[in-house]
Amino acid sequence: MFDIQENLKKLPDCPGVYMHKDKLGQIIYVGKAISLRNRVRQYFQSTARNNPKVRAMVSHIAEFEYITCSTEMEALILECNLIKKYAPKYNVLLRDDKTYPYIMVTTSEDYPRVVKTRIVHRDGNKYFGPYSDAGAVNQIVDLLSQIYSLKQCSANSFPPNHRPCLNYHIQTCKGVCTGHVSKAEYGKSIEQVLSFLGGEDRPLIRQLTDEMMKASENLEFEDAAKYRDYIAAIKVISEKQRVTLTRDNDIDVILPVKDANNSFIALFTVRDGKLSGRETFRIQSDDSVKRNEMVGEFIKQYYMNWASVPPEIIVEEEPPEKELIEQFLSREGRKVRIFVPQKGEKKALLALTQNDRLEMVKTVDQKARLNREKEEAVRNEVADVIRNAGYEPAEKDSYRVESYDISNTNGVDSVGAMVVFDGIRPSRKDYRRFRIKTVEGPNDYGSLQEMLFRRFKRAKEGDQSFVKLPDVIFMDGGQGQVTAARKVLTALGVDVPVVGMAKDDSHRTRSIVFEDGREIPLKDRPMLFRYAGTIQEEVHRFAIEYHRSLRGKNAIHSVLDNISGVGPTRRNALLKHFDTIENIKTATVEQLMEVPTITQAVAKNIKEYFS
Repeated sequence: MFDIQENLKKLPDCPGVYMHKDKLGQIIYVGKAISLRNRVRQYFQSTARNNPKVRAMVSHIAEFEYITCSTEMEALILECNLIKKYAPKYNVLLRDDKTYPYIMVTTSEDYPRVVKTRIVHRDGNKYFGPYSDAGAVNQIVDLLSQIYSLKQCSANSFPPNHRPCLNYHIQTCKGVCTGHVSKAEYGKSIEQVLSFLGGEDRPLIRQLTDEMMKASENLEFEDAAKYRDYIAAIKVISEKQRVTLTRDNDIDVILPVKDANNSFIALFTVRDGKLSGRETFRIQSDDSVKRNEMVGEFIKQYYMNWASVPPEIIVEEEPPEKELIEQFLSREGRKVRIFVPQKGEKKALLALTQNDRLEMVKTVDQKARLNREKEEAVRNEVADVIRNAGYEPAEKDSYRVESYDISNTNGVDSVGAMVVFDGIRPSRKDYRRFRIKTVEGPNDYGSLQEMLFRRFKRAKEGDQSFVKLPDVIFMDGGQGQVTAARKVLTALGVDVPVVGMAKDDSHRTRSIVFEDGREIPLKDRPMLFRYAGTIQEEVHRFAIEYHRSLRGKNAIHSVLDNISGVGPTRRNALLKHFDTIENIKTATVEQLMEVPTITQAVAKNIKEYFS
């Protein structure tokens, strides 16, 4: 049994982080202290003077732990990391903690790569971001890899007999593994990449323009068109990138927003002297938390992993420990200042964002009200569906709905998909994919039954990723799918209502179908129509997406590697020469023999295989 009073006597008088735990051993609060002894003892002395939140927390403390640190700054960093890891109940939390992507140039490697990442490490690599547009990050990474033919594999050393991969053969990698690319030559490309990611796109555009003109003069119009498209893409990407890159004259404005039920932070970004965007973040806190405390916690949690923080952050009221937080955010010689402007343009900027906040509060309230109304309407509709299926719906705020679909190509690469909705919102962390193993050919009912059997068998076995059961199952299909599903559930002893979502001739959700053939037409029930349609589209999308990825992975292997005499080298040579599988299929024996290493016998094997 943990003795709180005895352990309070053992607390050291040094900086550190403390963690309060409840009787189940869960961390309910994380805090830092200059003196662990003095700070932790305060919670258990004169509790009547504490605010209601602290009193409630103290009543649940069953034990505490602590980690000593050498400095207060070290304690602050550790506190931020532990709050992010454990999300304790009584801490002020950034609930909409989006994990923004970064672009990493692996400069710690001899031949660096350009990759997308969501975690920043102090590992000697160069990081750019974070970017709010993940699509732009993918575009930038792909474009730079194409333009400079950069290494894409993570290998750093290659044996003497190493064979280049497909990227080399289709000319999207210089092939550093061949030993024909010097570090100096490759390094020049990386310098240009770093310059572009640092915000300087003009040298790259000039270089590509020169290449385009040279190709045009040589009548190489396909290459010229390729460079033209690169230039156009760079201009679009640079505009997206400009909003995120931070420079010496960039500013972030952070304002607290509270409505009747929720707390938010409004973040206004000023880039190149222009107001370029606004984001809102939901905060877990209560009325006892002061607004400047909420802002301070947001700043620590939001910026803790940023590679480059704007040099100026404007607030309405200075947060506690302002100097310490400024020190925490100042990196690589760039100082960060948190301040309340008193006059001039920055004072006017603060006033502008404050006026915008007033309008935003009205919008937030209205959206929250509309969302509550929508959630209530959907809850009532789902409850009615459950009743019509012969069950009594439980009294709860929202119902868990699961839906299933099968996707295949004439029975090949058959897969199943399971999507989950918690009320009106998709719960993507609960989505599951199944590769059908026991059913051959285009048998959707059999495939569906295999998927349901595996899903609910694992639930009965106590598998934590499947143990939560749905309140109702919406099958993609009609009475046949419902009956097939019901047989599996009955065999497993699982009692969950199952209904179908039937489509009309225009492929729109027409009605909710029950096992006995009854239907609920949706033409006069718009809310249920939209909800069922959304679920049906989502499960269909998820199933097709998985099937396409599987088919794409198998395409090269199943089509070319199954041909007698075609190994990895010949396969890569064929793809390099013909670009696509379709071109290989339609090629003559003579055309196939134009490819290095393809003999007449192998060419005949290829023709016979595809015919």
